[in-house]
Amino acid sequence: MAVAGGEGGRLGRKARGLVMGALQGIRIVEFAGLGPTPFAAMWLAEHGAQVIRITRPGNRHVLGMARDLLDRGRDWIELDLKSDAGRATARELVLGADGLIEGMRPGVMERLGLGPGDFAANPRLVYGRMTGWGQAGPLAQSAGHDITYLAITGALHAIGPAGHPVAPLNLLGDFAGGSMYLVSGMLAALLGAARTGRGQVVDAAISDGVAHLMTMISGLRLAGMWQDRREANLLDGGAPYYAIYRCACGGHLAVGAIEPQFWAELLSRLGIAADGLPDRADPANWPAIRARLADVIATRSRDDWAGLLEGTDACAAPVLSIDEAPRHPHNRARATFAGAEPQPAPRLSLTPAGIAPARRLDPAEALARWR
Repeated sequence: MAVAGGEGGRLGRKARGLVMGALQGIRIVEFAGLGPTPFAAMWLAEHGAQVIRITRPGNRHVLGMARDLLDRGRDWIELDLKSDAGRATARELVLGADGLIEGMRPGVMERLGLGPGDFAANPRLVYGRMTGWGQAGPLAQSAGHDITYLAITGALHAIGPAGHPVAPLNLLGDFAGGSMYLVSGMLAALLGAARTGRGQVVDAAISDGVAHLMTMISGLRLAGMWQDRREANLLDGGAPYYAIYRCACGGHLAVGAIEPQFWAELLSRLGIAADGLPDRADPANWPAIRARLADVIATRSRDDWAGLLEGTDACAAPVLSIDEAPRHPHNRARATFAGAEPQPAPRLSLTPAGIAPARRLDPAEALARWR
C-alpha cells in the first residue's frame, strides 16, 4: 500500500504493470464538508478517481485540526461560493465532471445556482447528495448528528448494555450508513451513466442507510428470534459466547465463538469442561455460563490469553487500543496501517488503491486540468 504523500508505492505498481485505482479517468468535484462527504471522496480518490475539493477561503477545521486524514489524496481549490466568480468557476468544473459530492442542507446548492437542475449541459453528471435525514421528509431541514440519525432507526436502541444505549462512535452512521452508501450509490449511478449517457441524483441519507444496515437484525426480529432489548440476543453481548470479558490486567478479551465447534475449542483452551456447563442453547442459562467464563478469563492477562488463543479456532482476540492496533502482527503483515494512519481498503488485484500526494491548486490550474 502506498504511504500517504509518497510516490514509491505508486511507481512500484506501474513497474509491475499495474494501474493505480479502478476509477482512473473518473472526475469528481467535492464540495468540502465534514465526516461522511470527505470520507466518500477520499475512498473514491484512493481507488483512482480524480477528485478536486472546493473549500471556502480561509476555512478552518471545525475541531481545529491542522491536518484531517479524511482530506488526504486529492487536490483542492479555494472558492468563495457567495461570489459570482466563485460560483462560475465551480459551475465550469462541474460541467466537466462525471460526479459531484455535496453535504449541504437541502436547498442550499439550489440557492447557489449549483443544484442538480443547473447542469443540464452535463447530462451524464451523477449528483451525490449526503445528508443525515435525506432531501425530503419532516426532519429534512433539521440539524442533527450521527447519534440522532441512529436514534430513529432502531440501531441505537439495540447497542450497549441493558441499562442504556451506547453511541458506537460515529462509525455506524456517518461512515457506514452515510459515506459508503453514498459511494455505492454513486458507483451504481456512474455505471448507469456509462451505459445510458444519463446521470442522476443520489439521495444518500444516513437514517436510510443505517435502517438498511439493520436488515438482518430486523429479519431476526420479524422471525421472533430477536428480543427488542439490549444484552438479550446472539450478537448484542447477551450470549456468553459472543461477549467481552475483563482480564487480570484490566484489559479485555473479545469472544465470538458462536458455532459449536468453535465454542468447544474455546472451552478446551480455557480449561473449562463442557459437560460442567448448562445448555447454552437456553438463554436462561447464559448468566451462569457467562459468570464461569468471566471467572476463568479474569485469572490471566489479556496478552497471555492472546498468546494462547489467537490463530486458533477459538474465535477470540485481544481488545486493542487505537494506539496498539497498528502494532498488531496481523496488521503489520498486511500493512493495514502506515505508521498510525489507516491505509486504503479493499484491495483490488489488478488496480490497487493508493494515496496520491495532494496540493492546493489555483482556479485556472484546476480548470485547465479537465480541458
